[in-house]
Amino acid sequence: MRQAIVLPILAALVVTTACAKAPVTNRNALNLVPDGQMASLGSDAFKETLAQSKISTDANLNARIERIGARLVQAAEEHDAPENKWQLVVLDEPQTANAFALPGGKMAVYTGLLSVAGNEAALAAVIGHEVAHVTARHGNERVSQAVIVELGMTAAALTLGDSQYRGVLLGALGLGLQFGALMPFSRLHESEADEIGLIYAARAGYDPREAVGLWERMGKAGGAEPPEFMSTHPNHSTRIEDLNEQMERAMAIWEKSEQQPSTKL
Repeated sequence: MRQAIVLPILAALVVTTACAKAPVTNRNALNLVPDGQMASLGSDAFKETLAQSKISTDANLNARIERIGARLVQAAEEHDAPENKWQLVVLDEPQTANAFALPGGKMAVYTGLLSVAGNEAALAAVIGHEVAHVTARHGNERVSQAVIVELGMTAAALTLGDSQYRGVLLGALGLGLQFGALMPFSRLHESEADEIGLIYAARAGYDPREAVGLWERMGKAGGAEPPEFMSTHPNHSTRIEDLNEQMERAMAIWEKSEQQPSTKL
């Protein structure tokens, strides 16, 4: 009886939710959460992160990175949303070669990324990637996916009832969802953000070819990678291959842009 109630609710939720289109790739995306609510969650998480982090006091460095970020946000203007209140902060952590973005346009770059990037164009590829996560509403899609998975697990538990194999089957289902849905979905988001970010960087005048050099250096700087099917991110070799396939389109855009010099960081 309970599954007869839960399953139709799950189906109705998926069917009645409007799909959005990801920018550049035009992929259909499921967004269950209002953008304003996601932006609020992102803002709260950003405040918590900054409260626990060391913010760079290097005025020149902050100005350079903010300038790059501003150009990339402008390049993404047609895909922007009113809820996005863009902010880019430099976090002083030399051992962390990373950057992140949260719903609502809150972004951070760690100083450890600068030596790996090497120049402004390569850094623009990373920041463009983070801008793409926001404009493509990847955070919303991840939350929406988690809701669907949770409902699916609940429906499965109710359907199995008191079966003697209930625990084993639910465990197998959970593992299957992790490796068969959640992780590939994360890799899809990363690959899509690479593609969209490459276009944003090219529009902003940054040489898109530097994105390939960035991932070559990231591969040399990092240790051994896990098998791709067990990772939330594509392997460096996969990213490089995909970027090279997208390069002709990006180069055509860059050649028509207000080209920026690939100044060393």
